[in-house]
Amino acid sequence: MIDFYLNGQRRQCADIPPDTSALELLRIHLGQTGTKEGCASGDCGACTVAIGTPDGSGELTYQTANACIMPAHQIHGCHLVTVEGLARGDALHPVQAAMVDCHGSQCGFCTPGIVMSLFSLHESQRRAPAPLTPQRLEAALGGNLCRCTGYRPIRDAALRMNDYPDTHPAWADDPQLPADVAALAHDATRQPPVAGETPEAYARPRDLAELRECRLQAPQARLVAGATDLWLESTQQLKSFDALIDVTRVAELQRIDENDDGWWIGAGVTYRRIEPLLEEAYPAFSHLMHRFASQQIRNRATLGGNVANASPIGDTPPVLLALDATLRLDGPDGERELPIGEFFLDYKKTALADGEFLSAIFVPKPTADRQLKVWKISKRREDDISAVLAAFAWRLEDGVMRDVHLAFGGMAGIPRRASATEAVLEGQAPGQALFATARATLRGEFDPLDDVRGSREYRLVTATNLLERLRLTLDTDNDPTTEVCLDAYAH
Repeated sequence: MIDFYLNGQRRQCADIPPDTSALELLRIHLGQTGTKEGCASGDCGACTVAIGTPDGSGELTYQTANACIMPAHQIHGCHLVTVEGLARGDALHPVQAAMVDCHGSQCGFCTPGIVMSLFSLHESQRRAPAPLTPQRLEAALGGNLCRCTGYRPIRDAALRMNDYPDTHPAWADDPQLPADVAALAHDATRQPPVAGETPEAYARPRDLAELRECRLQAPQARLVAGATDLWLESTQQLKSFDALIDVTRVAELQRIDENDDGWWIGAGVTYRRIEPLLEEAYPAFSHLMHRFASQQIRNRATLGGNVANASPIGDTPPVLLALDATLRLDGPDGERELPIGEFFLDYKKTALADGEFLSAIFVPKPTADRQLKVWKISKRREDDISAVLAAFAWRLEDGVMRDVHLAFGGMAGIPRRASATEAVLEGQAPGQALFATARATLRGEFDPLDDVRGSREYRLVTATNLLERLRLTLDTDNDPTTEVCLDAYAH
């Protein structure tokens, strides 16, 4: 049973297969066809909806999500808002009115998703008024593709939407709705971990003990958190998921625990939640988040999922390698800790034993003398997969480089450090001759594949150029003007 609110109305849907997406639930089971399917991979944003959850203050906070790659069972206990739920009779929501007046739509296919992204932005501004900077607008619309209108009128609509009368949906006037959703969400956390016609169909464990038990009962079941990668097996490869274990309600996986040395970040913590921490501790890591997928994806994707997925082009594993992160693994034999450098064994193969799962990632606190640079190369600035990603960490001690960590994604079958190149730089004063040797060493240390994102030679040239960029950064002593130029070069 999926029990939730849709545009202010409570809905209960029984006998929904575990591999049903939220988009399929809306269009096929509920007849709500305003939400569109475009790419079926979370790239174009035509399927964008807003998910409302209690924020602890008696209100609902709305975040965008791609309905095409969101498991339908994950809207249990939430308030789902679609484009049909914004207008108040014939009176359009300010976002819709601005889109009409600014001619922000031609064919209209992508418009519902764009409207929902702007609705979430409008809601955030309503709750916490702040200037609509280009950066905020870019982040809000970075996951929405417009196929025919052009972005200028859409941008104009976004800048004008706050000038319209606050014509909000009728459900927004219901003072009881936040409490009703909160009560439903609370009930969801108290329900047994299993939902579905068979014990293994769709499990929602509430803590690590229940997660271990679910894995024992259904060892063939796939673990699902944000589903931003897993669900592509359904939409792109047409695979069926007969059994799923949803870890998003496991309390221990949602924690961020700080100690004197760093933070244990639960594997189920989303990128949206860790952005403030990274912004304060590691600005270079935080900057990567602005180029990591889209806001819809960051609202749901998890750090643990990006690591456990073991993709050679995942954006965060190289950074975690450069920072010497530690992983906490859990399973039938209890917990164990493992340096992240020992986790990736081969393409999509990890050190996880049978029945084990990733429960947390330890990120050490920065020290005053240690620096981090993260540079991503991709064909698009927004919402694109890396061709090459480099994460460099080091410290300078008496003019020489110490604790040099050079980690790359897209250069091998796994994300990995360039240990031979690190050895060239370790204990040496940075200079042109030294880095020339380092670049030559780097070329011999990797043998990347050719694929649609870049040829082998392109990746080798790019990686060595990024190493040269590191030298220029060291030479200029982080001169802000030079750094701006270098940023433009990398993007």
